[in-house]
Amino acid sequence: MIRPLSDLERREARRARLRAIPIRTLVPNLITLLALCAGLTGIRMAVEGKLEIALGAIVFAAALDGIDGRVARMMKGTSRFGAELDSLADFVNFGVAPGLILYFWGLHDLKSAGWIAAMVFAICAGLRLARFNVAIDDPDRPAWGANFFTGVPAPAGAITVLLPIYLSFLGVPMTATMPLTLIYTLAIGFLMVSRLPVFSGKKLGTRVPPEMVLPVFIVVVLVVALLISYPWEVLTVGTLLYLGSLPFGLASYRRYAQEDAANAAAAAAHSMPVSDPDASRLSMPRQSDEDRPPRLN
Repeated sequence: MIRPLSDLERREARRARLRAIPIRTLVPNLITLLALCAGLTGIRMAVEGKLEIALGAIVFAAALDGIDGRVARMMKGTSRFGAELDSLADFVNFGVAPGLILYFWGLHDLKSAGWIAAMVFAICAGLRLARFNVAIDDPDRPAWGANFFTGVPAPAGAITVLLPIYLSFLGVPMTATMPLTLIYTLAIGFLMVSRLPVFSGKKLGTRVPPEMVLPVFIVVVLVVALLISYPWEVLTVGTLLYLGSLPFGLASYRRYAQEDAANAAAAAAHSMPVSDPDASRLSMPRQSDEDRPPRLN
C-alpha cells in the first residue's frame, strides 16, 4: 500500500519544482529561440516574395546556431532540454525553411516534382539531426571522431542548397535550369544523410595565440563587412569552397582511420608472445646431474 505524502513532504516537493533556474542555462536557450524566430520569419518572407530578407534570416539563424552551443559550454549551461530544443529549431530553420524558400522561389514551376524535392530535403534534414543525436552517445567512437561530422551538417546543408537563388541574384538565368535545381536539392539532401565524413572544425577557435588576436578580429570584421556589402557573391564563393572541401575531409578521415588501424595492429603484435627456441630453452628448468642420461662410451 502506498503511503500518502505528508504536508511537509508536499511542500518540499513543490519547492523542488519551483527551484530557481540559473541564468546561465537560460541564455543559450534564448539564443536558440531567437534562431527559431529567424527561421520562421524566413518562411514568412518567402511566402510574401521577399527572398532577400528570407535568405538573410536563414543566414542569421545559421550564425546563431553556431554560437549557442559554444555559449552553453562556456557558461556551463548545457542541458538535455537545450539539446532537444536545438534539434527541433534546426529542423525548422535548416530543413523546413530552406525547402519552402526554394519551392516558393522556383521549384513550384515543376509542380508536384518540385514539392517532392523540397519535402525530401526537409525530411533528410530531420533524419540527419536524429542520427546526430543518437551518435553522441556512441561509446565506440574514436577520440579523433569529434573532428568530423557524419554527413553534411544541417546548417551547412541549408546554406549550400540555396546556391541557385544566390546565382539568380547575381544575374545568372536559372529559370531554364529548374530541373537542375531539383537535382541539386536532392543531392544536398542525400549528402546530409550520407556517411560522408565532413570536417567539423570543432577543435578550431577554442584557443587563440596572443599574436593572432588582432588578425582574427580583422578577419572577422572583414568577412562580416563583405557579407553585408556583397552578400550573394560571398555566399556563392563560400558555398563553392565548402563543396570543394568535402573530398579533403574524406581524405583526412581515411588518414586518421589508417593510423588508428596501424596503431592497433602494432599494439596487438607487441602483446603477442614471441616464439623463440632459444628463449624457450632458457625458460626450461635446469636438470640436475642425477636427471641427466648416462653418457655413451
